This record gives sequence, C-alpha cells and structure tokens, in this order.
Amino acid sequence: MLNPSRIRVIAVGKVRKRWIQEGLDVYLKRLPGLVVSELKDSNPPREAEAILAELRPEERLVALCEEGDLLGSQALAEQLQGTGSERLAFVIGGADGLDPALKARASWRLSLSPLTFPHELARLLLLEQLYRALSIQQGGAYHRS
Repeated sequence: MLNPSRIRVIAVGKVRKRWIQEGLDVYLKRLPGLVVSELKDSNPPREAEAILAELRPEERLVALCEEGDLLGSQALAEQLQGTGSERLAFVIGGADGLDPALKARASWRLSLSPLTFPHELARLLLLEQLYRALSIQQGGAYHRS
C-alpha cells in the first residue's frame, strides 16, 4: 500500500499561482506525511546538482519527464503498490526540464501526459495522481473506473 510518508516531491521553482497552491494544500492534507522540497530554479545542469545534493541515499529517484512511462491511474496505482517500503523521490524540473544526465540516473521515469505543463501544474497533477493511487489501493470511491 502506498505510504505518503515514504514519498517526497523535489520540485524546482516556486508555486506563484494562488489557486495552484490551494490545490496542493488540499492534496497535502489528504496525503499526510508527504513532503515537498522546493529548489531554486536555474539551468538544468545546476538544478541537477541541487537535486542530487537534496536526494537522500535511501530514496529511489523518479524523474518526471515527457519520455517517461505513460501510465493510466490504475496502472500507476499498481506500479506504486509494487514499490513496497521503498522511499521514492519524484523530481519535477524547472521551465527547461530535467538535465539528461539526471534522467539517465533515475531508476524510473514517469510522464504525466504527452502534453507539456508548467512545472507548477505538473506538481498539482502529480499530487492528485498520488492521492488517486492511494484511493485505488484502498478501494475508495474517489476513483471511478
């Protein structure tokens, strides 16, 4: 079962839109223990250095990028079910995306959509999908297939 306290989101850039922050706050309340770490935006190589410095040795790096696995909500819930007690660090890059070397180092690459989203919106979408995955695993009514 997905354990929010074993998940961290490392995100480049600040959330500037109030409505996105309000949405993030809703999902953070629904996912107690999940932590979001914000890093200063720069260029992809510098952001990669900051991400690697922030990453804990026990965390499995999950890079959010357009060439990552494109999963439906049910498949994502199943994939996360298979992580067991691993600690996951989902990484969202800044405006220019993630550095290729960082993506290559990731143990898993995930795409939220073939569409491109601003990093703030990608953060909100990720949290919503993590909550949906937890709901699916618990058999809750939030997700209706």
